[in-house]
Amino acid sequence: MISMEDKETSYSEEEDQKSPLPFLEKKEKEDKAHGFSNGEEHWEESELEEELAGGGKMGSKDASEGGGDQSDSSMESLEHCLGDINNIQSMKSLDRICVLALQRNLKELNDIAREKELAVQKARDKLSTCQLQIKMLAKQLERVDIEIEREEEAGNVAALSRLQAMRRRLCTELENEKDFEFQIFLTLKENMLEMWQMETEQGKYEIFHEQLKKYEEELEMQYQERAKARIWKEKIAALQAEENQRSREKKEEEAQKEYEGKHKKMLEDAERNHKKAVCFLRKSMARIHEKNAKEEVKTQEHMERRIQAVLSLKTSITSNREKLRTLQVWNKAMAFEAKKQETQMREAILAKGGNVAKEIFLHKQLLEHEKEKQAHRERQKSRKIEIVSQILREKASIRKREKGQSCTKAIKGGGKLEDSLLWRMKTWQYIEKTCKRSAGARAQPRCSPSACSSAGERTASVGEISGEMAHDVLCESGEDEEERDKTLVEPEFPGLWSQECDLNKISKEEMEPKQLATRVEKKEILEKKMEEFQSGIFRKQIVSGRECKRRTFYSKPSCIHFKDFDVGEIYKKKIVLINASYSVNFFRLVGISEWLKDFISIHFNPPGKMSSGMSCEIVVTFKPMINETVEGEVMFMAQTGPFSVPLKCTAKRCILALDKELIDFGSHVVGETISRTINLTNSGALGTRFKVQTSAGDSSKCRATAKSSPGRMVTRHFSGCVPEKKVSNSLVTPVVEKKDQICADHGEETPCSAAQEEQQRAETSLSGGSTEGLGQDILNSRAGLDTGNAHDLVELSAEETPVEIMLGKVTEGEIGPFSSVKLQILFVPAIPGDVRAEFVIMFDNPDCKPLCFSAIGVSIDVPVWVPNPNVDLKICMYDRLYQDCIVIRSRAKATLRLKFEIRKELSKHMELLPKTGYIQAQSSFSVQLKFLPRHSLPEDAGSYFNEETRILEVPVTTLIGETAKKVNFTVHAIVTTSDLEISPARINFGYCTIYEAVQANVKLTNKSILPQEFGFVGLPEFVEIQPNDGLGILLPLESLTLDIIFKANKAKEYSFELTCKSEINRQFKLSCRAVGVHPPLELSHSLVQFAATALNSVSTATLYVINSHVSVNPVTHPVPRIGKGEVAPVGPTSFEFRVPEACPVTVTPSVGTVLPGKKSLIEVSFRPTLPDQQIREEAVRRLCRAAAAGAEIQKRKKDEKKEGKKSSISMSRQQSSRQLVRDGGNKYLTSLNSSEQPKSEELKPDSDAYMAAQAFLMRNFRGSFEKYIIPCFVASGRIDERKGSENLSCSPYNTLYLELHCPAVAPAVVVASDNGKNTVDFGDVAIGHRMMKRITIQNISPEKLELRFSVLNPNGPFLVVRPVEMLEPGESKPLVISFCPNENKWFFEMLDVRTAKTSLTLSITGHGVMPSIVCSVEEILNMGYVIAREKVTSTFKIQNTSMLTLRYSMQLDSLSSTRDKDQQRIPSFIMSSLQRTEFVGTQNYSGLSVFSIFPTEGEIVAGKSQDFTVTFSPDHESLYYSDCLKVVLFGKEIAHVIRLKGAAREHPMFVEGGVPLDVPIESLAVTSPPSSQEALNGELQEPAKSILLVLEYIEGESPPVPARAELKVGSIQTAQFASKKSVEFSLESLPLLQQKGFTIEAVKGTLERGQVKCIGVSWVPPADFRPDDPLLVTALLTLKGDIKETYQILFMGKVVSAYAPTK
Repeated sequence: MISMEDKETSYSEEEDQKSPLPFLEKKEKEDKAHGFSNGEEHWEESELEEELAGGGKMGSKDASEGGGDQSDSSMESLEHCLGDINNIQSMKSLDRICVLALQRNLKELNDIAREKELAVQKARDKLSTCQLQIKMLAKQLERVDIEIEREEEAGNVAALSRLQAMRRRLCTELENEKDFEFQIFLTLKENMLEMWQMETEQGKYEIFHEQLKKYEEELEMQYQERAKARIWKEKIAALQAEENQRSREKKEEEAQKEYEGKHKKMLEDAERNHKKAVCFLRKSMARIHEKNAKEEVKTQEHMERRIQAVLSLKTSITSNREKLRTLQVWNKAMAFEAKKQETQMREAILAKGGNVAKEIFLHKQLLEHEKEKQAHRERQKSRKIEIVSQILREKASIRKREKGQSCTKAIKGGGKLEDSLLWRMKTWQYIEKTCKRSAGARAQPRCSPSACSSAGERTASVGEISGEMAHDVLCESGEDEEERDKTLVEPEFPGLWSQECDLNKISKEEMEPKQLATRVEKKEILEKKMEEFQSGIFRKQIVSGRECKRRTFYSKPSCIHFKDFDVGEIYKKKIVLINASYSVNFFRLVGISEWLKDFISIHFNPPGKMSSGMSCEIVVTFKPMINETVEGEVMFMAQTGPFSVPLKCTAKRCILALDKELIDFGSHVVGETISRTINLTNSGALGTRFKVQTSAGDSSKCRATAKSSPGRMVTRHFSGCVPEKKVSNSLVTPVVEKKDQICADHGEETPCSAAQEEQQRAETSLSGGSTEGLGQDILNSRAGLDTGNAHDLVELSAEETPVEIMLGKVTEGEIGPFSSVKLQILFVPAIPGDVRAEFVIMFDNPDCKPLCFSAIGVSIDVPVWVPNPNVDLKICMYDRLYQDCIVIRSRAKATLRLKFEIRKELSKHMELLPKTGYIQAQSSFSVQLKFLPRHSLPEDAGSYFNEETRILEVPVTTLIGETAKKVNFTVHAIVTTSDLEISPARINFGYCTIYEAVQANVKLTNKSILPQEFGFVGLPEFVEIQPNDGLGILLPLESLTLDIIFKANKAKEYSFELTCKSEINRQFKLSCRAVGVHPPLELSHSLVQFAATALNSVSTATLYVINSHVSVNPVTHPVPRIGKGEVAPVGPTSFEFRVPEACPVTVTPSVGTVLPGKKSLIEVSFRPTLPDQQIREEAVRRLCRAAAAGAEIQKRKKDEKKEGKKSSISMSRQQSSRQLVRDGGNKYLTSLNSSEQPKSEELKPDSDAYMAAQAFLMRNFRGSFEKYIIPCFVASGRIDERKGSENLSCSPYNTLYLELHCPAVAPAVVVASDNGKNTVDFGDVAIGHRMMKRITIQNISPEKLELRFSVLNPNGPFLVVRPVEMLEPGESKPLVISFCPNENKWFFEMLDVRTAKTSLTLSITGHGVMPSIVCSVEEILNMGYVIAREKVTSTFKIQNTSMLTLRYSMQLDSLSSTRDKDQQRIPSFIMSSLQRTEFVGTQNYSGLSVFSIFPTEGEIVAGKSQDFTVTFSPDHESLYYSDCLKVVLFGKEIAHVIRLKGAAREHPMFVEGGVPLDVPIESLAVTSPPSSQEALNGELQEPAKSILLVLEYIEGESPPVPARAELKVGSIQTAQFASKKSVEFSLESLPLLQQKGFTIEAVKGTLERGQVKCIGVSWVPPADFRPDDPLLVTALLTLKGDIKETYQILFMGKVVSAYAPTK
């Protein structure tokens, strides 16, 4: 509470002040400010608490209505307490704010004091450390003074200078330390002073600490009061909750009572409905049985028909084979004849000396051409016939339409007729031209026999046809002149009627054939120009490089339809045209169909250019003048071509239909009246009157009847519909007759075609079949009637035949538009037999065709009948009694005697009581039927019982009085057995340990076709039957597998029986045997259920193997034994777990020994993985899909290339090439799939395809659950005590079994990189180098995951550089792991990425390798002498002798980034040779490097080598060119160092040897080289160069050996001085040298280009030589080449003792 209120206060303070005094000085002012601000906040809190208290009071009032005075008193006490607490809080709020401020200030004061104490402590520590350092430096200084004294005595100047320098350094450090000590002392003093001040301040404010404690106690009291108030509130809330709970309980009790009443009522209704459903189910089963019997009969008939068809097919195949043989023989003969002719032709051509191949090829081409010509002629003939027939049909339709048009139509149609005439003339001209071009004879067009009389004339010439047509037009116009004068139709525009037009005044010139021909020619020219014009303005739609041929404009609606119009009205419709092309387009209105111009007008405003997807509106106005249906189109012309919108105007019409064409009344008794209705529906917009009447028959029709069993048909035909010879025998006949009538009515114009006749024959045959099926059904339904006198037929006249099927009250009337009428049909049976009547509905509207329908019924007339002629006893069992009551009714007016007879064969099984009885007039009589089937029923019943279906059908005859009339009814029953079969009848469980249960399966089969309840009763305690504890219901002929579970409770032999009882108390026995085994060992858990484990993760469980066998006394405890066998020995017992193959389970240890009374810990690990075969199959599928996709892409590329190449070829060749390419692509794909399809066995587990398939299956893994049973074999004795290869003997009956339940789930986190590999292999890494690898992990679960990582070896080389903490669903993040080996060996660690449920294990491995190389150059690579500004190269080799690929870089010191810094040091020639570390010598003036190397960086594979080329290119003369080349591996380690040396001369000669007397560092001043002219004239006088040649003679050796040295004189190989002479050298002062003991081997000589000679010098001391005075002799060495050079050779001789040490 204090911390929260401390956060809420708005107290402002200055935190930068170090002393807390200002805070305490301003405390009072700030406390007042805080009191004002926080007073408002606490006032608001008090108001909120008051409102809560008031709310609690109101809630308590509501909850305690009617609850008593106790809640009221509690509310009053609560208000009183809350009031007191609020008063206390308002009084103490300011004090509490002051307490908080004081507490905060004191806390800050204490913090500052602690900081000062800490600073003092640190200063003291520093001071002690500094003092310790001063003491140490003083001791070192004393030691140095001692050593200085000792060296002064010894006279060692070098050591003395070194020690003096060390003493000066120590003195300086000692002074520094003393100064530092003084500073620390001052700081410590200041800090202690401040600390004492803070302690003084703390002492001043002790009073405030006491006040703070008092204030805290007061705050605690306030908190306690608040807690009391809360407790009071909770008590009031509890009282309210109790009241509410009581009211809810009361309501729940009432609701429960109401629910129980409703539930009881529902149960009663359900039971009542169940009884009804059972009743209906029985009836349905009876109907189903009847239907199945009929279907079986039909199936047998169908099979017979199929057999006959197969036989006929066999005979036809035989005959066809003979025909095929004949054809083959004929084809062979023809082929032989053709071959013979070809041979003769070849011989004739050869005899003439011609080209055989060419002639035969031309002959074949000629034959093919003839065939094509013949086929072309045939096509022309057929096309010509089609055109002629089309023209004839068009003219017939035009003439028919012209007859029905009005006068206005005739007046305005003159121009249209002329146009149609011109078009026909043009068509005939085209036909004539076509016929003239054809080589064959002209074929006559075939016409329909229903064509008009002018059809023959149409086959004549074009001139005759045109003349006749014009004459006909004039005649027709003259005949209709009077009708046109009488028309009352007014025009749309009055001005048109003022122009008098007379059709009779047509000039003869216009009707002449020449004029018509001219017009035709002009029209053809106009059409050609129009086509040319159109071809110029039409634009093709090019989309993606291809022409788009679909429509460019779409209309909404797609068809302009004016439905159900009235003449004289005006109708308007709006259509929208949408630009569906891919570019800007426009269109214009061309017009409408010619025959629609009188009725249709179009309002169209051209919209101009329309973008794609834009639309415009068009208004179409229709003013009908004639009541006919017309069709046409509105034509438009667009930029991309013409298009049209269809237009249809439909007049009002009647569309009449019946809901059914057959009324079946069924079977009814004579004298009853039955009514049925049929609906006549008009779905059109025009009404009409109708009249229903029976179809009238003639004298040839009769009604056949029978006395007791009729099979008659009454048929009346509509006069004029069908010829008299035709008899209607089907339900579809009226429709056929109607079609025949229509054909007969219009026979003058269009007779029925052959196709229609064939359709009618098919319908007639189909209807005949359906009639036979219907009659068969009716006859079958009358099985209870006597059929004895069915052959006695009586011919009745039309007057004697009563009308049994008649019409109801409504026989005629009016049917309106969109309405329906119900027609009543009555059936009054009068004579027993089948009755049929035909009716026809006539309409006043001539366009409405008559509708026909039929009615059928069956009449029955017997004085006594059985309402239920089929007594179905359902399914009965043997040896059980079944009864039923049979009711017999009488319609006679007198009492009749009935006698019941049952077949003798069934007298033992069935009985009717009474056997004889009397039935009263017009009443009923009941007979009791008893049926007790015995097992001998199949033998006794004979043909009445079907043993296959087990159906019993017994006919029972009822004799009526003394007459011969009989009433038959049939008793049906299905007799079944009540046996239950148990298979097998005996079970042997074998050996079963007491720690496990053995399961055996038995099959319980219900042999009955009735469901039977069963149950196993009296089960022993060691047996369990599942499912449902051995109780259940078996459906008919159902088999149920039961699990008999046996669990032995002790070691003994078991033999017992299990009893199964059925619902009729029949018993069936099952005998069982088993042997109980008590093994020597036991498992602490026989069932291990692993948690859901992710793939490649591990779950572990522990259990114990216990040896509890410590005594062989069977009285004290059960002893291990097999049945009643011997007791197992007491002692160590061994065990072994055998894990099955391909089982992802590991048992550790799998083998062990357990001592008596001890137990052994066993660890079971479950690591689920994907099956290897499944991964391989998925990998093969993925490879095949990839190969198929690649083949498809290649095929498409080939197609595109071939299409591009052959774009100019003709269409036929293009199609053939595409077909070839397509076939080739398919063959290629097939060959690819067959040849390149990989085998799953060939895939390696480390291949990319295998890993990708594994990652895919892991991501799509849906989980699995497996059960494994692992046996544990037990043997007495120790494992380590067995002799040699002998195994311990164990009994298989003592085997223990461990059951494992292993659920596997998909991992939550997977590796998304590197095809999902869980192994991070760093490979070979050099020691000391660090390699990093990035592994991407992904969350494939739908939940947010928090990741944790296992701890790697802290001293190992692996390190998780960038761990991942959180993963969103579907998110992927990189995990960075580094590897830095420190030893030359393999490293392996496991990293577990753990989540809340699963974990991902990463295997990290790497190999630390020590990099090693071998260089062909050891330390120095001397490039030799070269002419300045020329180049020379040298090559060396570096071999990688390590096991990893080395990444190298070659670095020159001259190019080092620190070279400038190194040049600021003391020059190397001033230092001693031991202190020199810089190898970089003279460099080029140009700034370019003297030495260069190639390559400078790269990689060397393990075991391979790399050649390097060093180039030496000096730009001036110097003898001290040098550099240092370093071989750096992995950018860090220097593996090898090579010193590069070289010398450059301006002239092609050099002298080498001796001790150099000049400085190896050049001067920075650049001297210009001498001119060549001065060199040639010898005017240049350079000082002679000095060379010191030291010869040391070793004294004391025997024999004495002269001291030796040598000089090298050489000539440089160069092409620059190729024309110059060779180099000559000579050495002067030879006598002086010989006098001093020097011997020169070569004094003079000549050198060729590239040659080097050695001048050997030996020295033996002369007799007068003094060893303490070295000998020095000077001689000049002269070189002559392009210039002359002189060298001063200093020969120094020394004598050295053989026993003196040499430096």
